[in-house]
Amino acid sequence: MSVSPAIQAALDHAVSDGVFPGAVLAVRSGGSHVQLACVGRLSALAPGQAVTPSTVYDLASLTKPLATVTAIALLLQEGHCHLEDRVETVLPELAGAPVGEVTVWHLLTHSSGLPGWRGYYERLSANAVLPVTEGARTEAKQSLLRLLHEEPLIYGRGERSLYSDLGFMALGLVVERSSGMTLDRFFSERIARPPEADLLRFIPLEEAEHVRQTSAVAHGGIAPTEEDSWRGRLLCGEVHDENAASLGGVAGHAGLFGTAGSVLAVTGSWLRAYRGHPSLLDSAIVQEFTARQQRIPGSSWALGWDTPSSPSSSGQYFSSNSFGHLGYTGTSIWVDPDRELEVVLLSNRVHPTRKNELIRAFRPMIHDLVWRECAGSR
Repeated sequence: MSVSPAIQAALDHAVSDGVFPGAVLAVRSGGSHVQLACVGRLSALAPGQAVTPSTVYDLASLTKPLATVTAIALLLQEGHCHLEDRVETVLPELAGAPVGEVTVWHLLTHSSGLPGWRGYYERLSANAVLPVTEGARTEAKQSLLRLLHEEPLIYGRGERSLYSDLGFMALGLVVERSSGMTLDRFFSERIARPPEADLLRFIPLEEAEHVRQTSAVAHGGIAPTEEDSWRGRLLCGEVHDENAASLGGVAGHAGLFGTAGSVLAVTGSWLRAYRGHPSLLDSAIVQEFTARQQRIPGSSWALGWDTPSSPSSSGQYFSSNSFGHLGYTGTSIWVDPDRELEVVLLSNRVHPTRKNELIRAFRPMIHDLVWRECAGSR
């Protein structure tokens, strides 16, 4: 079903105003009523294929909640992982390192003391020579562990919250060691199981060209991201995040690609569990993972999910029980369990350059409009 004329007009204006070349908005209310809107084109460069519901986007940091956090929740409910596990007990290569003493809980709440970002890719993949085999990816992960071992903490564990890609790079490795599977395999076999999630996946670098040309995405296309000076090419079907690329395209903080509908397949599992309905996730664990953690002063973070703060990208109407996340490429998820409202926005606002930040103002506006149109009267 199509969105209301007001929502469609807002998306059309966003394209004409240069917020993004194109986008897909998916809204599900009441657990089943789905509305979709497509706007613009995959590329700002002529002629530019029109966006469709099956257009695949680089989800960027939506990888964190959809893949890594969901994996940790599953491992926790199966007893293979615990929130108070110290990282060094799962990753013995980090024994004796500052990060080795932090817990899974610290990493999930971005309170580990790790810095937010480091340009590890410059050391992991000198001259942009990227790992394109499973063996090369394994070597890159061992190199990452050595870099994390050397990384000093910039504040005391649990003292405050600082959004950290490095923490989720470490969590991706925790998932792999705890499960005995690579993160992409765990995701495809354990999380992306519903039929509607068939276009949600990691794309290892060696598969990027094949994926671009497969019939599975040919009719919707893959939205390109940036003209990348480090790699010397326009990125399409190849992860935008440089640190994820230096790990071969599969990482705990970035690397997932998908359609708006396929993202709803995973958010639906979280919402159903939250409301006590059958789901692959345990209801009590979901309640814990989506609740703001009060032990960290001034933090809006739950366990891997963010919660509304003021101001919030979710706008002003989503309830305090809501949970969500943003992605750097122009993607976002917000779920209001009180209203049974799920909103997924996928765009490639970084095409052709990441310097475009108009989406900052657009996000709260579109969420306010969606809430008024789809939930305000319920």
